[in-house]
Amino acid sequence: MAHGLVPRGAKAPGAASWRPVSLALVIALALALAWPQGLVQAQVPARVPADGATSNALPHLGDGTEMSPAAERRLGDSIARSLYRDPDYIDDPVIMEYVQEIWQPLLAAAKARGEMSPELFDTFAWAVLLGRDRSVNAFALPGGYFGVHLGLVGIVSTRDELASVLGHELSHVTQRHIARNMAQQSAQAPWMMGAMILGILAASKSASNGQAANALITGGQAAAVQSQLNFSRDMEREADRIGFGVMTQAGFAPQGFVGMFEKLQQANRLNDSGGFPYLRTHPLTTERVSDMQNRIGALGPALASPKAVNVMAAPDWDPLLVAARARVLSNSGVDALRVWQTEVLPATLAGKTPGQQAAAWYGATLAATKLRDYASAQALCQQLRQLLARQGADGRLGLLLEAELALAQDDGARAAALWSGTAGQPTLSIGRAELALLAQAQLQAAQPQGLAQTVELLRDWVAVHPRDALVWRLLGRAYEVQGRNVAAVRAQAQADGLEQDWSAALSRLRAAQDLVRAGRWGTMGPDPLEAAIVDTRAREVTQLLREQAVQR
Repeated sequence: MAHGLVPRGAKAPGAASWRPVSLALVIALALALAWPQGLVQAQVPARVPADGATSNALPHLGDGTEMSPAAERRLGDSIARSLYRDPDYIDDPVIMEYVQEIWQPLLAAAKARGEMSPELFDTFAWAVLLGRDRSVNAFALPGGYFGVHLGLVGIVSTRDELASVLGHELSHVTQRHIARNMAQQSAQAPWMMGAMILGILAASKSASNGQAANALITGGQAAAVQSQLNFSRDMEREADRIGFGVMTQAGFAPQGFVGMFEKLQQANRLNDSGGFPYLRTHPLTTERVSDMQNRIGALGPALASPKAVNVMAAPDWDPLLVAARARVLSNSGVDALRVWQTEVLPATLAGKTPGQQAAAWYGATLAATKLRDYASAQALCQQLRQLLARQGADGRLGLLLEAELALAQDDGARAAALWSGTAGQPTLSIGRAELALLAQAQLQAAQPQGLAQTVELLRDWVAVHPRDALVWRLLGRAYEVQGRNVAAVRAQAQADGLEQDWSAALSRLRAAQDLVRAGRWGTMGPDPLEAAIVDTRAREVTQLLREQAVQR
């Protein structure tokens, strides 16, 4: 299991990065952070599938832990705080929307199956964070936080494959694997825990201490390594079993596990040199592969066999296009971007399926845009749009890419026109990706009427999705352009808090209070309701920071 993060020397002391390490490392970090506040005994109710099915009714590893869900959430918040500040963190609207389309059904299925108690569902974050790292990896953290590298998104070719990984990682959290391992670790000798904590502290100070830190951690764990490994293997099997049930109940094809196993096995045969950390932290033993094949077979021919393809249906190439986007964004050096443009040479395209060709055109367009070769990007984008139309595939991602190209050229008016149909293009419906691009377009175009409409869309979105930091930031920028100074600062503070930067949030809220006292409301005039919200939020954040100081 990849449950943790290891600091990089380039980061500030104590900052975490997207590089995964052993489960024991995150346990040590958890113990170091949670010890002052104490660990609370909690019992999670037994899990029974909501439909009464017995196919998954195998014994769980035990639900008792020594850490309450609230304490684990606080621990997860503290780790996530470093992730949000890491340069590798990225909230790409297109990729995140695609991931959420998979993630939300998995969450709903896990809840319907009774895999999480109401307390756990309400307490944990259940948040997915994207990292720009090219390595193939995903990991679970305490408190319902999950990390997904763009390298993983870049190798999957179907939604089902990504669902298999996310379902597995989700099950690590619903089954309280991290908290249970921490409980096991707390029973070890004090000198052992001390050695691990010292290793964490040494690793957090400087990259030059990395080898010494690893030696401390390794030496401190030597006496308990076998029992820990055995427990982890049991947890991997449990996450496989429950994750399989969750993904199939969510409507994803079980072949996603097969496809993902095949990719990982191929990496194993090629003698992985570091690009597949998921393979090392989730070893594909013969037993695990065989167990999953047996589970697929037990579903019966109708479910175990690949679904018949409806030749009249439009091809679903979105996973291929999103994978191409992930590969470009995770490796955006000049040389790599130029290589992407060679993927659409006739000799290279000749051996590809239409879907793979569409992905190549998409990647080449995005690469040319990043290189600011806008003429080439426009020509490549037209080739992509023509191919999608010719094959009857959904052209939404192609249209979004064209809007992105217009934004890169500082042509906000043209990008905004793609939503109104005035540019001779189909009108886009408004999802998260469209909303983010539309907001940026209107901010560039600075058209008062269009911006006012976009503000209403942004406000409606955060009313339904109050934890969307990106949209809060866009709303803050839009308020600023409108001359709503206090509301603009408050929206940015909301985004800071959602990214666990409570100190920055409080600083902004105090700045908003200063604006109110000075009467500097902006061109839109006073807004007493906004001032009241700022005061309330400032008190809440102040109290939260005091509690965090006590817990340290």
